[in-house]
Amino acid sequence: MSDVVVIDYGAGNTHSVRAALSRINRSSVVSSDRAAILDAEHVVLPGVGSARSAMAHLRETGAASALHERFERDGPILGICLGMQLAFEASDEDGGVTGLGLLAGTVRRLVNGRVPRLGWALVEPWGEAYYFAHSYAAKSEDAVATSDGVDVVVRRGPFFGVQFHPEKSGPAGLEVLEQCLSLA
Repeated sequence: MSDVVVIDYGAGNTHSVRAALSRINRSSVVSSDRAAILDAEHVVLPGVGSARSAMAHLRETGAASALHERFERDGPILGICLGMQLAFEASDEDGGVTGLGLLAGTVRRLVNGRVPRLGWALVEPWGEAYYFAHSYAAKSEDAVATSDGVDVVVRRGPFFGVQFHPEKSGPAGLEVLEQCLSLA
């Protein structure tokens, strides 16, 4: 059993996520294998890429159904940026995409402020700045933190999602990774 499985969906920031995991002394593998996803202590669904191609890859490999089963079994899942967005029912990205449906709601294109939203921004109520790179976001009943009026941290059951990139957010981001991977 691997400590952390970083889901492979044919794109994403798997290399930088694995490097960050290594910095906090967590072993990891990149996989979309059903058994690996179900048996891992923790699973990370990384960010970066296209919602349509990511969901297609997750469905084709069986990773989508494994993520559903893991969620139902209360197995911890961390979604980062696009990985968090994929957990919702749908996204307006790429002309409309059906998501995993672990969280209620639809991901919509940002309309206020700078789009894409790139750079460091404060997350409240945490009082720390993290690195963001996104053009889409969800309004969620499961939100536990915001940034500039955007829901950026969600938690529902075993799923914890962050819109920012903890792997690119220095010591504060590494602390978030450690905290997320300590949840069980």
